Amino acid sequence: MAAFSAKISDSSRFLSSTSLPHDAVAPKRKIFASLSPSQCRSFALPKPFPLSRLSIVSRWGRKKSLNIYVHASVADISVEESKDKVLPRGDMWAVHKFGGTCVGTSQRIKNVADIIISDDSERKLVVVSAMSKVTDMIYDLINKAQSRDDSYISALDAVLEKHQSTALDLLDGDDLATFLSQLHHDVSNLKAMLRAIYIAGHVTESFSDFVVGHGELWSAQMLSYVVRKNGLDCKWMDTREVLIVNPTSSNQVDPDFLESERRLEKWFSQNPSKIIIATGFIASTPQNIPTTLKRDGSDFSAAIMGALFRARQVTIWTDVDGVYSADPRKVSEAVILRTLSYQEAWEMSYFGANVLHPRTIIPVMRYDIPIVIRNIFNLSAPGTTICRPATEDEDGQRLESSVKGFATIDNLALVNVEGTGMAGVPGTASAIFGAVKDVGANVIMISQASSEHSVCFAVPEKEVKAVAEALQSRFRQALDAGRLSQVAVIPNCSILAAVGQKMASTPGVSATLFNALAKASINVRAIAQGCSEYNITVVVKREDCIRALRAVHSRFYLSRTTIAMGIIGPGLIGGTLLDQLRDQAAVLKEEFNIDLRVMGITGSRTMLLSEVGIDLSTWRELLKEKGRVADLEKFTLHVHGNHFIPNTVLVDCTADSNVASCYHDWLRKGIHVITPNKKANSGPLDKYLKLRALQRQSYTHYFYEATVGAGLPIISTLRGLLETGDRILRIEGIFSGTLSYIFNNFTGTRALSEVVAEAKEAGYTEPDPRDDLSGTDVARKVIILARESGLKLELSDIPVRSLVPEPLRATASAEDFMKQLPQFDKDLARERQDAEESGDVLRYVGMVDAINQEGRVELRRYRKDHPFAQLSGSDNIIAFTTTRYKEQPLIVRGPGAGAQVTAGGIFSDILRLASYLGAPS
Repeated sequence: MAAFSAKISDSSRFLSSTSLPHDAVAPKRKIFASLSPSQCRSFALPKPFPLSRLSIVSRWGRKKSLNIYVHASVADISVEESKDKVLPRGDMWAVHKFGGTCVGTSQRIKNVADIIISDDSERKLVVVSAMSKVTDMIYDLINKAQSRDDSYISALDAVLEKHQSTALDLLDGDDLATFLSQLHHDVSNLKAMLRAIYIAGHVTESFSDFVVGHGELWSAQMLSYVVRKNGLDCKWMDTREVLIVNPTSSNQVDPDFLESERRLEKWFSQNPSKIIIATGFIASTPQNIPTTLKRDGSDFSAAIMGALFRARQVTIWTDVDGVYSADPRKVSEAVILRTLSYQEAWEMSYFGANVLHPRTIIPVMRYDIPIVIRNIFNLSAPGTTICRPATEDEDGQRLESSVKGFATIDNLALVNVEGTGMAGVPGTASAIFGAVKDVGANVIMISQASSEHSVCFAVPEKEVKAVAEALQSRFRQALDAGRLSQVAVIPNCSILAAVGQKMASTPGVSATLFNALAKASINVRAIAQGCSEYNITVVVKREDCIRALRAVHSRFYLSRTTIAMGIIGPGLIGGTLLDQLRDQAAVLKEEFNIDLRVMGITGSRTMLLSEVGIDLSTWRELLKEKGRVADLEKFTLHVHGNHFIPNTVLVDCTADSNVASCYHDWLRKGIHVITPNKKANSGPLDKYLKLRALQRQSYTHYFYEATVGAGLPIISTLRGLLETGDRILRIEGIFSGTLSYIFNNFTGTRALSEVVAEAKEAGYTEPDPRDDLSGTDVARKVIILARESGLKLELSDIPVRSLVPEPLRATASAEDFMKQLPQFDKDLARERQDAEESGDVLRYVGMVDAINQEGRVELRRYRKDHPFAQLSGSDNIIAFTTTRYKEQPLIVRGPGAGAQVTAGGIFSDILRLASYLGAPS
């Protein structure tokens, strides 16, 4: 591309841009108005030249003559290879691409510079986007100018301020002065161009592309200055001088690699450097007219540059850890894929997965250049590598799933054209899709039976009306004559695609896919599969899409149903669970193909280990006779170290916070965790969020149904409501079996101390009843439900009404507490009397108020006909008020305490894990 100066004038207004060398600052640029191709080609002339007056048609149809002249002096870029400085190509080059989010602030630009500096590659080329939101801001001010909205001036000032403040944070001295001078010069030019657009009420695509490309120019310059501040050899590149593309009719461009290579060699001979900061998104046509690379243009720029330099690899830096096996917002168990083939990435990106645009992959495929997707905000994550697949499992590790990932497309409609007159008639399909093309609709998927009786295809729902009308019109005669029976539209559809290169050589993939959908009661409306077998596509109802996605993902990403188990805490609850496992083991193995092998049992002092599985009929005796000194780390290594059993679960039946602190490490190692221990989910919020984030990122499961309501399905009910799109408004419940028993019996003239003593004698309370009466246990359950509902609360945020009198909270022993409790009976008796006189009862409840983002634990009054007033014994009751269950809350009621029901809740989670791991449901 040529360096030049240009001047646009309308009577008295002049625009000028001075060419500066790259290591000074200014990008070499051209300024275009509404020029014909012949006029644009004139920019190749070596001397200044005048152009005739330009006619710009306003949106009111009146032709305005503007005294706009373009004077350009162009230094012709020779395409002859430089004899002095030859561009080196090959593995010494590493290409990095940083998107707008990565360079969105001054601190992030510094982080990008650190990554560039720390890369030990011999040579580096870095492609940068405009700062976050800048491209949208520039498009917006162009639209405002075109609409004759005077606010385009203030919008441009906002763009100026964003870059000016960033430069002030990053640069100093001469670098800052030079950059700011060029920035103000560019903005002044842009104001003049936007004024011309404002007057004309119209803008050409090339003019718009030229204006919008400034965001990349500025970010590339700033980053190059920051890198140079560290003493490194660095130049910046205006890629419009190098990348030459040919626009196509499909709003895309095709790179001209031969011409681009010639221009790159010339550019490098004039600007040799080991680090090049290049602008993304922008390029030029063969006539030197500025253009853009359209959607995902910066990724495309990086791929083209990788091919031009024959780079070792291209790294795309973004804000996710890599490519997921499915959308993690829809499938919490989705995992990061370590590798993808070019074809797999191609297929997944077409179906909306957050990968790359398919055209981004084409340039690097020619030279087998890997693309690595990395997270700039999580440098420890290895990311996903897109490359040519290995021909065999070189490391001898377990082979990857035949299906790599799943993707969905929503808001589609199926169009079905059918009739006996279609069979054997050449040109029918051509006529159908010709009509679709004429209305500009995009066909997502096509399916046709071999009988040729019908053709169905999927199109975006917003386009289906026009498609149906076009087909009705095109085939009116055939429909009237009965050769075609119908043109039917099936709305509210979604596409689910399974992608994997190994599907072609793996029998039974389709059977497994459809079996998983059948188990989930999903009806398939249409199917498509190419002969390459990289992709199996099914069409389902839109409301079934997420359920279908989860069903197939679980089926393909789960292993055998033999599970190695470690039981921590063989006390009352843990011992009861072991007895339940003993009684049910044979039935599970014979009828459900589930083999649960307890490889270890550990208490606080003693542990029992086995290489093949502990005989649960004598586990108590074995623990006494063959137990060794407990060591949780050795216990974990033993249970997880059995390579013959691919799945490991540790079941924590304690209430120990030290054990709960190990969950994160266990999940990171691929160990599933099941627990009734509330400490992890109600502990510090930051640790809880890290735990849940790890759970979502790794293929490990963490189940804790029994943390709230023992064996009652409280957590699963809440998750079911949320996952099906319901919104939680309020959760209210009696969560403590102990306090439920106390207030169910705290009636008439009975004293609180008498009822507490009765509950303690019956075994309902903890050894120290203050543990129950303090309300802390209820508060933990409230926090767990609040966090499950999306609230980010700490335990300290929950106000708790403690039933332990203030003077007794520091009493040394439980016995002393019980002796002194009768002295304080009058306070609560007075509240009970007031309630009973009003026809109410007292109940100790926990509450999650999702609307006001708060929770609390309190003693409340309820009418005697309220469900909370009708409990008996130690039952729990929980009411969910949601957008669906607003008038009448969804209520879960039943025993919420006791070893048998708590152990049953844990056992249910174990079987749920087995089901997730492929057991029949």
